[in-house]
Formats: sequence, C-alpha cells, structure tokens
Amino acid sequence: MGSESLVHVFLVSFPGQGHVNPLLRLGKRLASKGLLVTFTTPESIGKEMRKASNITDEPVPVGDGYIRFEFFEDGWDENEPRRQDLDQYLPQLERIGKEVIPRMIKKNAEQDRPVSCLINNPFIPWVSDVADSLGLPSAMLWVQSCACFTAYYYYYHNLVPFPSEKEPEIDVQLPCIPLLKHDEVPSFLYPTTPYPFLRRAILGQYNKLDKPFCILMESFQELEPEIIEYMSKICPIKPVGPLFMNPKAANSAVRGDFMKADDCIIEWLDSKPPSTVVYISFGSVVYLKQEQVDEIAYGLLNSGVSFLWVMKPPQKDAGLELLVLPDGFLEKVGDNGKVVQWSPQEKVLAHPSVACFATHCGWNSTMESLSSGMPVIAFPQWGDQVTDAVYLVDVFKTGIRMCRGEAEDRIIPREEVEKCMLEAISKGPQAEERKRNALKWKKAAEEAVAEGGSSDKNLQAFVDEVKRRSLEITACKSNKIIEAAADLVNKSTTNDFAKLVEKPAAAANDVAELVEKPAADDVVKLVVKPAVVKLVEKPAGNDIAAHGKVELVEV
Repeated sequence: MGSESLVHVFLVSFPGQGHVNPLLRLGKRLASKGLLVTFTTPESIGKEMRKASNITDEPVPVGDGYIRFEFFEDGWDENEPRRQDLDQYLPQLERIGKEVIPRMIKKNAEQDRPVSCLINNPFIPWVSDVADSLGLPSAMLWVQSCACFTAYYYYYHNLVPFPSEKEPEIDVQLPCIPLLKHDEVPSFLYPTTPYPFLRRAILGQYNKLDKPFCILMESFQELEPEIIEYMSKICPIKPVGPLFMNPKAANSAVRGDFMKADDCIIEWLDSKPPSTVVYISFGSVVYLKQEQVDEIAYGLLNSGVSFLWVMKPPQKDAGLELLVLPDGFLEKVGDNGKVVQWSPQEKVLAHPSVACFATHCGWNSTMESLSSGMPVIAFPQWGDQVTDAVYLVDVFKTGIRMCRGEAEDRIIPREEVEKCMLEAISKGPQAEERKRNALKWKKAAEEAVAEGGSSDKNLQAFVDEVKRRSLEITACKSNKIIEAAADLVNKSTTNDFAKLVEKPAAAANDVAELVEKPAADDVVKLVVKPAVVKLVEKPAGNDIAAHGKVELVEV
C-alpha cells in the first residue's frame, strides 16, 4: 500500500531537542501502526536534523506505515538571538505557524495526502486553533510525567496551595502523589523562579486543554497507575510510552538528534569490563556553571571510576561561554574516561559496560533509564527535573541523590561527587536493590509497549479513533457532493447523463469540474477517499423528471 492511501496525521513540534525527540518517536510509533505521518518544525532545526540524521524529503517506511518531513521558515534569520527568548520567540512562532501550517495542510490535500489529525507538543497550543479552523481534530503529546501534568493542572486551576511569595516553603499535597516539599514541585512554579517565561509557556497549553480530543502521554500505566487513573477521569489521557521503545521499528534510522554522535563511543565502551562505567549527561538544555564543571571533573578524577561524559557545547546564538575542563584533566584520566559532545544515549544505556547514569532527570532521560534497567545518580537542576528526581529516588527507587536543584542554590563539591560515583558502582546491597528495581521497570516498560500491552492498546485505540474521525470528516465533506450528485441524477436523461469522475475529497465540492458525458451503461460514481458516492438507480428513459438514487458507500 502506497503512503498516499494511508490515513494521514500531521505532527507539529516546538523546535527544542527535548520536544522533537518524543514527538518524532510518537510519529514512528504511529507510522508503525499503518499511518502516514508528516513531521514538521522550523527550518532552523530541520537543517540540523538533516545533517545529524540523514533526513531526506522522501517518505521513510516504518513498520506498516510511513514517516516524512516538511520544515517551515519561522520568519527570522538563521542566527537570530531572539530565538533564545521565549517571550519573543513564541509569539513569532505562533504568528508564522498560523499562516504556514494551513498552507501546508492544503498543499498535502492537493497532492492526494489529505490530513486527518494534527498533533502538537507543549509550548505551541495554537496548533489546536489551526486544526479547529480547518475542521480537523487535534491531539497533544505531553512530554513530562503525569505527576507533573497534575501539578501544572492544579496550579493553573488554583485547586491547592503552592509556594508563594507569602508562603515560599509550604509543602504541596496533590491527589495520588507523595507529599512534595516546596523545592520538589516543578521549579517553574516557584514564586522566585528565574524562568517565568517557561511557566507561561507550559501553562499556555492548559488554556486550550479542552480542544484536543486526546492527550497522549509519555508514560505508561504501570509506572504511574494511581495518578493516571485519577487524571483520566478529568482529562482524555492515554499513556503511550516509553515512546523510544518501538518493537516494529527497532532498527529505524530516523532520529531527532540535532548533533551527530561520536562514532567511537560504542567501540570505547566495548573495551570496558561489565558494569564499570558511569555515563554522565545533563541533557540538551542544562548549562552548568564553570565552577560546577570543575568540581565534577575533580570528583571523577579522585574517585578513579571509568566514565563517559557528554558535554554539549552551548548553541552559538545562546550567548553562553564554552565550558572547559581543568588543565591536564584529560591527560590524567587517560583511557579511563571519555568526554564527547553528544552520544547515542539509547545505545549507551543498553551497553553492558555501563553501571549507572548521572542525569539531570529530564523526563526523556528518566524514561530511557527506567526502560533500560539503568540505576541513576540524580542531579536535577530546574523545571520538572526536581520532581522527577523525587520519583527516581523515593518512588521508583532506582537512584541516589546528588543535589536538590535550583532551590538549593549551591555548587556540589568534589567530595560529594566522588562519594556518589563510588556508591553508584559499588556492589553492596543498596546498589543491588537499585539495580533490581531498575530491571523491574525495564520489564514493565517492555510489556507495556509489546503487542497487547497497556501502551500498545492505548496507541491502537488512538489510531482507530483517528481513522474513525477521518471517515466522519470525509462523510461530512461528501454530504454536499451527494446532494449535488443527486441533483444531477434527478435532472439528467439517459442520453445526457452526468458521470462523476475520481477527485480528491478536498477539491470535490466543485461539481462543475466533475461533469462529463458517459457511455450508455456506465455506473456513475464519485470516489471520495475513503468512500464513494455511487449511483444505484438511473433515471428511466428520457424523462427529465425521473429520479435516480445515490448512496455513500464506505470502502
């Protein structure tokens, strides 16, 4: 079956690494279920994805479907520094997106790829407005935990007290969630957060939460059972994670990385004994102070542990200084450690030589660690990371804590870094318990995405609903065509009978274009994918008043 004959969903992503990856993974999962998926985000990111992942303009087969890419210009020059200021960039992206996305949808319809559903991730809730204006359903992918989704929901609706300027250190009790200390709620909700623009960006989605017919969630039922069940009664939630685990496309080369990973990483890991390497990565956005980098470096050096450390350089338009390692550090470490700019994290976490993951606790990394059976050292900085750290250490019980995040406001000294590193690779009973727990979550994650598992069933239900709504959209558009066809049947004679030829649904309202003279015994039909208008009875003789019949036949 060619890609044009499949039900088509259109994914619109905010241009950030932590947003692109989960939405693209969702796209691959949807494609593997037999859909045509188009992924779009601004060209400023598209060019990086092309270089890092060999993305082309051709549809790529994934499982039973296809995924393709279209990128759009956001109206700013390539190195525009205002992209780093969300207060300026989000309105610009919305203004351009509301103009460009409808044109892209129309063009796809003209090319026999009519879109049946739009899906967006956080920071760009206006995509649901675009869908409404086009008469299309929309869905949203939430890329954090259900616990954090609940925290933002309760904050937005003012349902429970949160830390405020008057009461900055109150604890927060949310339903089906452990009591969160004041510095354990998502830090963008702190009254003193230095990132109020991120709070506004996230809460913007809650202002339009009634528009998506489904909120897909990068979690799984077994991981957060109570809060998922509770919030499912309030919002149309469907947990479909872990999204990076795709049994039907395990070897797919389609990736959302903005940088190409160092080719020698896996080879270096192959040279290390099992469970001896600490993998260190603080994600694509976290930027540490130079002093903290120094303390981590000396802590690693003093511990003597083998390590793979990802130090991503700041974006060139971010206005940040390039972090450097202490003089002589790499020489002293030798082959015991490796520092790279980017890594194939999924492969690294699955490698037998890796014993532990020192992570910023972003939700993508959290899900990958749990799904890989990997214990963690929790080093949260801000946002949902501080809440995720609570879950990793106290609920999922796979981690040890190195810090508490931005509310702590301190540099973690090398002595504490060294202690955590040694504890992480130790063979004692606590380390063994963390590993057992991690392997338990790995098994649960594998079962969730396997055929018939909780996430697989939720995703299939979503796909089925998109297909059902696609038929509704087609039938709705066909109603006008049926009326026009019936009118032609009623007024035509055998000698001058109208034949309705195949025409894309999006353009089929122009009946004048569909009229031509048939042969005497032609069956008259109009193909409106995926249904036809079919003449089931011709007018009798030459009586201009005689009536024929038409019906809508689904195919």
